[in-house]
Formats: sequence, C-alpha cells, structure tokens
Amino acid sequence: MKCDRLRRYASYFTPYRSVLSVFMLSVTLSGCLSSKRLQSDKYLLTAQTVKGNNAITREQFESLIPQKPNRRILGLPITLPLWFYQLGLRTYNRDAVLRELEAKTNEFEQQSQQLANQPNALKKLNRRFSRKAKNLRQEAEEGNWLMRNLGEPPAYFAERDAQANAAKMQKYLSDKGFFHGRASYRLDTLRRSQIRVNYLITENAGFYLRTIKYEIADPRVDSIVRSSLNVSKLKLGDRFDLDNISGEKIRIESLLRDRGYYTFSRQYIPVTDLDTTRRGVERLPTADTLRRKIDVYLKILNPPGQSEHPVYRIGDVEVRISPDELQPAIAQTALDTVSQNGVTYLLGGRNISSRILDNKIRTRPGALYSQTDYRETQRSLFLLNQFKFVNLNFTDTTNRRLRTLITATPLDKYEATAESGVTVLYQGQGYPGGFGNLTFRVRNLFGGLETFETSLRYGIEAQTGFVIDPNSPRSVYKSQELGISTSLIFPQILFPGKLRFRFNQYNPRTQISLGYSNSIRPDYQRSTLRATTAYNWQISPTKQFSFLIADINLINAGNGTNSTISNAFYSQLDSLTEQGNTIYLGFRRSFASGISLAYTHNTNTVGQNRRANFLRTVVESGGTTLNFFSNDQLRKIFSLNGTMGSTGLQYYKYVRLNVDYRHYLPIRTRTTLAFRVNTGLAYGYGPDNGVPYEKLFFAGGSNSVRAWLPRRLGPGSAFPFSGTTNQVAITKEGQFVYLFEQPGNILLEGSAELRGRLFHLFADVNGAVFIDAGNVWTTKDDTRRTGENFQFSTFFPQIAVGTGVGLRFDFSFFVIRFDGGIKVWDPARQFFSETDGKVVDQRFILPKFSLKQLSSGPNPLVINFGIGYPF
Repeated sequence: MKCDRLRRYASYFTPYRSVLSVFMLSVTLSGCLSSKRLQSDKYLLTAQTVKGNNAITREQFESLIPQKPNRRILGLPITLPLWFYQLGLRTYNRDAVLRELEAKTNEFEQQSQQLANQPNALKKLNRRFSRKAKNLRQEAEEGNWLMRNLGEPPAYFAERDAQANAAKMQKYLSDKGFFHGRASYRLDTLRRSQIRVNYLITENAGFYLRTIKYEIADPRVDSIVRSSLNVSKLKLGDRFDLDNISGEKIRIESLLRDRGYYTFSRQYIPVTDLDTTRRGVERLPTADTLRRKIDVYLKILNPPGQSEHPVYRIGDVEVRISPDELQPAIAQTALDTVSQNGVTYLLGGRNISSRILDNKIRTRPGALYSQTDYRETQRSLFLLNQFKFVNLNFTDTTNRRLRTLITATPLDKYEATAESGVTVLYQGQGYPGGFGNLTFRVRNLFGGLETFETSLRYGIEAQTGFVIDPNSPRSVYKSQELGISTSLIFPQILFPGKLRFRFNQYNPRTQISLGYSNSIRPDYQRSTLRATTAYNWQISPTKQFSFLIADINLINAGNGTNSTISNAFYSQLDSLTEQGNTIYLGFRRSFASGISLAYTHNTNTVGQNRRANFLRTVVESGGTTLNFFSNDQLRKIFSLNGTMGSTGLQYYKYVRLNVDYRHYLPIRTRTTLAFRVNTGLAYGYGPDNGVPYEKLFFAGGSNSVRAWLPRRLGPGSAFPFSGTTNQVAITKEGQFVYLFEQPGNILLEGSAELRGRLFHLFADVNGAVFIDAGNVWTTKDDTRRTGENFQFSTFFPQIAVGTGVGLRFDFSFFVIRFDGGIKVWDPARQFFSETDGKVVDQRFILPKFSLKQLSSGPNPLVINFGIGYPF
C-alpha cells in the first residue's frame, strides 16, 4: 500500500524540490518495484565480483561471464531499468498481442485477395502490413515499448551458471600458463531476495617457456619459418599463453601463404606438444615455485601422402571490367582486349586506361602466389572509388599454376546527391538553421579513372546580434553562408620524371581543387577564393601522408548588410587594434599562399573498443616563394599606393606547426577512457608579423575546452573588455560577455573523457564525463592587452580548466552529441573592479556554479552540440 501511494504521488514532485528528496524517492520506488512481480523462488543477480587474481586482470575473467546483473545507478541499489521493465509489465499482455497479430494477418490475406489485380495498391498494402507485423512480433518477443527501450528484464541467479563460469575460469587459468590454478565461487545472500556471486581465483605457480622447438617435415618450409623466428609470437622466458600459440600458428600460415603455399593452412600445425619435465631426459628440480619451466614443441606436418607442401605460382592474369557482376567469366569478342605487362585487360568497351589499372595489380604472371598481394590488389582497386565490386578468383590449373581472374563492376559514371539538415554555425551563440548541399560527381572523366566532383552549399541561421552594452538585450539577425567547390582527383602522383612511379604501391592520389565561399552577415561580409593541389599516399592501412604543394587563398572582406551593426563591429576591431590585437587583418583584402606536409597515424577503428592511438602532425610554410622578392618589390606588387595601406593587398609569410595526439584505453566492454593533447605554433615573419586568420588557433567549443563558447577562450588571461576602454565586459549577473572570437599564435590543450553506454532508446545512448584544459596565447612582445602574451613564467596559471557531462546518441552511421560544460578555473577572472576599487581574483569559479542558475549565473552551463565524438 505504501508503494502504491508513492507511485500515485510521485508526479507531484517538481524540479524545485531538493535533490535529496528526488534521490530518496528513486530509491524507494526502485525498492518497491524490484521486489514485486518477481518469481518468489528465485534470487535476483545483484553483483558479480572476481577476487584473488594477480597476473590476469579482472576484466579478462569478467569477459567469461555471459550473465549480467541488472544495471544500477552509480553502484547504488537503484535499478531503474528493472523498475521501468516491471512498470511496463503491469500493462503488458502477450496473448493479446499475438491475437492482434493473427487478426492483422487474416485481414491482410483477405484484402490482398481483393487487390490481386491492383499491383500498386497491393504494394502499399504489403508495406503497411510488413511494418505493423514487424512491430507486433517484436512486442510479442521483447515486450512493449517501455520494456524494450527503457526497461531491462530481471536477471535471475542460477547456480549452474556460476558452476559453468568457474569451470571456464579454471580453463582460462590453464590457457594462460597457470596449470595448477583453481577457480571457485562463493554466494552472498542480500536483502529482498538478492544474491551476489564472488568468484575466487587462486593462480598458484605459473609456467614459463624454457625452450621452443620446431619440428618441420618440409626442409624448404623449415628454412622459411626459422628465418622469421625474430618476429615469432613465442619468446623464451614469457609465461605460457595459449593465445600466443594460436597467434604463432596464424603468423606461420600468413608467412607461408605469402611465399607461394596457396593451400597451406593451420590444420598442418596440430595441437602443441608441451613438456614440463624436459622430454625424456634432464629433469631439473624447480627451486622457484612461482616460476616453473615448460618446453614447447611445434610441429608442421606435410600433406597426407606427400613429401613436401606444394608451391604455387601465378599463371594467366585477366582483368575483366563488366557492368554486370554476375556475367560469366569467359572471353567475348565484343570486349576490348588490351595487354599490359603480361596482364590481359578486357575493358568491355569502356575508355579506361590499362596503364593506371596495371599500377594497382600486385598479382603478376609467373610470381609466387602471395596472400598479401591478393589483398592489396583488391584494396587498391576498391580505393579508386570507381567500382562497386572487386573480386579475385583463382583456378588451379596444371603444373600448380593459378589462373587469376579479377572482375570489377564499375559504379555509375554520373552521380548526383542532395543533403539537407539543421546546423548551428561555429559561433555557437545563435539559433539552429537549415542548410542544403548538392553534389555532382563524374567518374573516369578522361579515361584515366579520374573523379570530378562539384558541390554547392547554402546555409542560413539566426544569430544573436552585435551590441556594445553587455547588459542590453541582444537582437537577432540572419546569417547566410554560400559556397561552391570543385575538385579533380587523379589516382596517381602527377609529377614529371620517374619519381612518381615509386608511389604506385601506396595508393597515391593527386587532388586539384578550386573553391569559393561567402559569408553574408549584418556586421561584415567575407569571401574566400581558394585553389589547392595536394598529393596523398598511404604506406599502410594506419599511416598516411598528405603533401599540399600549393595552397593559394584570396580573401576579401567588407561592410555587412546593416550599416549600424557593421559600423559598431569595425569600431570594435579598431579598439582591438589599439590594444595590439591583429584580428583586423582577417577582415582585409589579403593574399595567402603556402605548402604543408601532414602525417597521420591512426590505429583506432570506429565501433571497436580496443587500445588505440591517433597522431596527426602538420608542418606548414606560408609565403615561402615571396622570400625571393625584396620588401620594396612586394609593396609594389601588393599595395596600390606603394604602402601597406587599407587599399593594398595584405600578404603573409609564416610557419605553422600542429600536433594532435589521442589515446584510447578500453576499461570494460563498452567503457573507454580517451585522452587528447593538442598543441600548435603559428609564427608570422612578414608585414606586421601577421598570420592568416584561418591559420591561427582557437580554444573553446564542442571539440576543445567545452566550458567556453566556441573560439571564445583566451588569449592567455586577457578578459573580454567593454567598448574602447580596458574594463571587463561583464553582465549584472556576473557573466563575462564574449562578443568576438579570440585567436592566438600558440595553442596548448588537453582532454580526458570517460565514455560508456547508458541504455538503448531508438539508438545507443552513451554517456560521458570529461575534463578539459587549455588556452591560446599571442607571441607579440609589444601587446598592450594584459595577459595575452605567452611567457614560460606565467603560462601555467593561465591554463583554463572545465568539466562536465555529455550524452551521445549513436545511430551507427552517425553520432549526435550534447556536452554540458562548466568552468572550474577561468584565468581571465583576475581583474580590477571599478565598483569595488580593487583587484578581484575569482579564477577558481567552480563554487559559483548553481543548479538554480544554470544559464543566468556567473558560471553558466555551456551546452555544445556536435556530430561525432569530440576526439
């Protein structure tokens, strides 16, 4: 009765009640419903622990346990998923769902007979019935909506499961070299028919490899294997591990398949022979009871009835380009036949360069069969982005020759795609707006497997207006973005001489691009015309280089569409200029050119929770060719009046370095700890020591320090100022007003984030807890804005710190992310207050965060929206 009354009155609790009251209500409701409608003769599985292990981690043992207890909140006895499941179960009637499914099926059969002569109507009926029947079947199997999406069925304990798990753990101990290890379990009975299973591990002495002997019947195979033992998975002194034995078998299989042994497989390497007493002779006493010795013997047998393993070579190689992947693999006279380096190309009447195709074929007539060549050929052809399917088939002919047939089905020559959605531009202080993107693609444009692509993009959104007084209400205005870009991609390095052929095995690509973008706002208009030429090559699936040999930008800026707002904006730029800031250079007519080299090493795979690393390093030099001209010559070239006045064309000479490193550490099956360090330096040595606005660094936003608005953090300890004075711009509520982006020449930031799965609701809903730290600084020595210049003696307390939580909706093909951040340490909050007449130090601002003032207090919650993970 008490529980029923609590359920009835739970809806009267409002957000204004104390957090403690809501917490106590959740505990009480969870306790009530977790004990009702449960099977009285069974125990709920509350927790499972592993104890006593030392060398083998707890996570390894836990992965052997298929049963999972009901999820709890923060380790407390609050099982909300079970609560929701039982709440849904109160109104669930499986028999009624099955009767409805049967009725819908009968109704569909009757209606389909009536519409037998109406194919369009019958097609619509089939779609409606299939959708409805699918939902009813799912409800019959998994429960109603509440049970499936928010709920979790009770996890009952069965002792046979605990016995089976302990047996698996004991076998796992043996597989890891603890042959005398033991695994058992102990049960703890808790209140409300709950039970906890404690798995007790005793590892005892481990066995370590004393000798590793290979017994190989085939002399040639023996020579190949022994020459590769320096990369063997088995090392003397290591603890015995069955996974390493399996890994060594896989290594030998791959090694031999790359040396012509087409039919070799792991079945010729039988179960490993082990000896803990030195077979037949020398029985050494084991003085160290914690490290016992073991001898390992690996045998490689010959095929039954044969004295050696057969070696295969590649015979005839034929490449067939066909629009139909089901077309039989036979030569037809209608197909164009071209021979290139011993490979026959049947082009099917298509204008395709056999020379380009030949660069992608690693399987050659007369060469030994290689599994790696087979995979690389398939991968290289697929990366051309020209074919739907690529298949390689081998036919064993006489004299151990493999006739090779490569079948490739081209994609459509012409392709048009349209994309639309809702986004918020990087300023992050406006309202959502729509965008549209049209893309037209032409494949094999000139017959050399090139790809021509052009895209047109238009976006519009409402933004908060520019105001001088931070305490005045902000107006809302329209911001538009229009862009068009074209690119031509060649599947080779376009470079004179033979040097370009050395890149053929690395899937090279040359991309020539031309693009134009225009931002139209009331405060300013800014357009960019950009032309680039880049080389890309991939030396392995995880290592890639990109060499931008030409990056030319012509930038133009002018007044916005609203003269009042535009004049106020440019007045603010003048004020920044007086204080030594160079942001005004980003809103002048300018010319920027550069070259850059980028290296990316990425072992992270989306969807796989495993230890991985990501490293991206970019080195860039801008205006390099301008060094061949004197300053006087450059003034004549770029300035109409002979000086670097406002009518001239600003040019840049600079160097830039950026290093981005990330590390992913799996904690549990669906829990990951991710780290990131991002740093950079941009140094200008041209006129005014300026760097192009796009090449400067920014901090704050969804992929940076998330407790600050995008691009609004820094530089250094400089605070946002009001008007033309050097006084802080602050509202009556104590919030700093960041009207402008804050660029810097030096970037240093880092993040740590704990990610894990929460529940499933239409998509996997994942949660995160994060902490971010970082800032940007300038390098000008004559700056008049206090605190923005980087100095080794003062930079550490100028590192801003923020923390928060996030929600991620993972739809498999994309992730929608919401992160809420609050400030912990704000280096800008040390300033002179005219009101108090003294220096105010509020840098440790975390205590000023309040749930009652999420958006209006001095430390508001900053919500960041993003697509994909932050790093």
